[in-house]
Amino acid sequence: MGGFTALAMIAALTGCSTTEEDRITLDQAAQASLDELYRTVPASRSLGESSEAILVFPSITKAGLIIGGQYGDGVMFKNGVPVDYYQVTGGSLGLQAGAQTTSQAYFFTTPEALQTFENTAGWEVGAGLDVAVASMGTSGQINTSTLQKPVVVFVYGQSGLMAGVQVEGQKITKLARN
Repeated sequence: MGGFTALAMIAALTGCSTTEEDRITLDQAAQASLDELYRTVPASRSLGESSEAILVFPSITKAGLIIGGQYGDGVMFKNGVPVDYYQVTGGSLGLQAGAQTTSQAYFFTTPEALQTFENTAGWEVGAGLDVAVASMGTSGQINTSTLQKPVVVFVYGQSGLMAGVQVEGQKITKLARN
């Protein structure tokens, strides 16, 4: 477990705060990522328009060889405006090998879900909120039962090779501003 601990510490130390330049770059990357989601999954746009907020991680890197880890920075949009910055980290242990980069977008569909998220320091995905990973039908439409959840997560833009898509076990922490 020493390798996992070292990976977690490095991830925590490299992204403790954001500078103005970092925020501008991250804002642009997150908006481009969200635009790509809207282009490839048109039904996500109407979900975004009716959501209280959207948290976009434009690039989450996941790598593992038995012990795995993941890391990425993201932007919270409210009414289309960037308002806060977050970091996602996670670890895993098991039969795994490879590396990949993905994007994730968390749609907070109710005021209560957003408030719970914002009031929880170090929110763990799936803890305290009913989270659904969006599933698509063959027609490209989002499963209607998914849309009823307080938090809907899209995982998209995968590159690299690693088996499985999972959001459980991720921890999202608000970044301090410099």
